[in-house]
Amino acid sequence: MTPQPPLTPRLALPTRLAGDGWAVVAAPTLAELCGRAAPAPWAAWSPLWQDLPPDAHLRDGGRYRRRRHGSYIVDGAGLTRVPQRAHWQPVEYNALHGGFERWFEPLPEAFGADPDWTALLAGIGGVASALRGVRPWYVEAHAFRIDTAGGIGRPTPEGAHRDGVDLVAVLLVARHNVRGGETRVFDAAGPQGVRFTLAEPWSALLLDDARVIHETTPIQPLDAQQPAWRDTLVLTYRSGGFQEPAAPAREPR
Repeated sequence: MTPQPPLTPRLALPTRLAGDGWAVVAAPTLAELCGRAAPAPWAAWSPLWQDLPPDAHLRDGGRYRRRRHGSYIVDGAGLTRVPQRAHWQPVEYNALHGGFERWFEPLPEAFGADPDWTALLAGIGGVASALRGVRPWYVEAHAFRIDTAGGIGRPTPEGAHRDGVDLVAVLLVARHNVRGGETRVFDAAGPQGVRFTLAEPWSALLLDDARVIHETTPIQPLDAQQPAWRDTLVLTYRSGGFQEPAAPAREPR
């Protein structure tokens, strides 16, 4: 396993994001950002990752990814859930899965009423506002499980990429019986980059999506006789609206 990342304390976060375009915060720091006491309360959501349906849109033929998806608007401390909608990215940001609508099963309705969920999305929204200025944020939330049932799992089959948003937050939920899953962050305008492995549950990688590109390397099982997986919660924050096609575009058959 590559080294764990350098951790950024809460008060240094704006400077680190403005300077480097990325930062990693430990779980207690994330809880502090969201006005919650440490340890973070989000471990109670872990059973959700046991109930993720397969991702039916993988174009590499894989069966290693499960996910749910939800969309929200964060305005200050307020959170509004948006009716279930397709996830869409242009091919400029996702050459493998961009250019068509991908419909996923929704996140549980109970999340919208959970004050800890509201605090999490609003707290990271505060980070986005510190980076770009105060405004409403259009947030897409993705619960992912990457497993190794086929021998290998690919967290980012599209490779190193940007997401076409303002801020990306990658929260590690769990690693079980895996090797690999190394995070790599590169300056979008040059060769500079860093590599590390997120290992602490509910630690978070925060990315200025205009400044950096990112990827996570494939995972394999440590013990091939046992199940292996990597669980994450990915939150993307975009100003002005959700990414949507100019005209409805569905996956070609």
